[in-house]
Amino acid sequence: MADERTTGSIGEAVGAELAGPADIVIDRLETMDASKPGSLTFIRSSKFAGGWSSCGASAALVSRGVEVPGHDAATRTLLIVDDADVALIQVLELFAPASTRPAVGIDDRAAVSPDAQVAPSASIGPGCVVGARATIGEECVIGPNVVIGQDVSIGAETVVRAGCVIHDRCVVGARCSLHPNVVIGADGFGYRPSPDGPGVLKIPHIGNVRIGDDVEIGANACIDRGKLGSTIVGDGTKIDNLVQIGHNCVIGRACLICGHAGLSGSVTLGDGVVIGGGVGIADNVSLGDGSSVAAGSGVMNDVPAGEVWVGLPAANMRASAPNYAAFRSLAEHVREIKKLGKRVDRLEGGS
Repeated sequence: MADERTTGSIGEAVGAELAGPADIVIDRLETMDASKPGSLTFIRSSKFAGGWSSCGASAALVSRGVEVPGHDAATRTLLIVDDADVALIQVLELFAPASTRPAVGIDDRAAVSPDAQVAPSASIGPGCVVGARATIGEECVIGPNVVIGQDVSIGAETVVRAGCVIHDRCVVGARCSLHPNVVIGADGFGYRPSPDGPGVLKIPHIGNVRIGDDVEIGANACIDRGKLGSTIVGDGTKIDNLVQIGHNCVIGRACLICGHAGLSGSVTLGDGVVIGGGVGIADNVSLGDGSSVAAGSGVMNDVPAGEVWVGLPAANMRASAPNYAAFRSLAEHVREIKKLGKRVDRLEGGS
């Protein structure tokens, strides 16, 4: 696509139907409240459509079927698509700044064991340490100051950004993306009371972590190695910043785990599980395929497949809804009960 993008060329790229001119030049993407002439914004639902008439954007992606009041097709353009959020992904890719891939090869300031196997097309950045017998696949990009332990395996086209640590014997699949300061394979948090008095005994964790293909792990997330066997993250799973995954967890395919979530040891997630931000999950709990947990919840029991749980302790959302509704008016009910109690006392006193 040419450097100058118009509503027509963007519409063609995303398969949009245009309501308005095709020759409006678009030079930026903005939210509706920050938009100005030359901006493209997006309207995913009727909830946001009312702001179109007062915003400054020249064009908007609009989900099909959403009515947009006050639209003047003579001066501005709506790009009508099946799903504005999906189309926005395509447009963001069009406008994304070009990324510069680091030079292929091993930087002179890296320390790579002579026993390591680094693919000829891989890039190893300055300050990296690569341990003995580690294997780094074709077209991998290892950013600055990354530490890769002994016997680690990293699949093709994986990107490991600055400051990450991948401990001994861990496995990372192909096309993964590890954001800065991720730690893979630290010891699990395991201790027992000392039999000879106060203090604790540390439990050795001699397993590893096995991460599948196409996994993305956000900055400062930590995934602990197994005590015995592996902590496992399935293909296509996406993990947000500052997530803690305990030893011997087994996470299925295409799961979404939002920021600040914490999974205790030996938690099992099925495929397609969604964990909201700040969720805590107790050890040895299982969540079935397609289940989800609302932000801030604390999961103490197994969650059946497909169910939505919420609260602390978490429970099925539908079953809990009447309780939460009652709780909101609890103070009023207490006042009424106290009034009734006083009336009963007066009646009994007068009998």
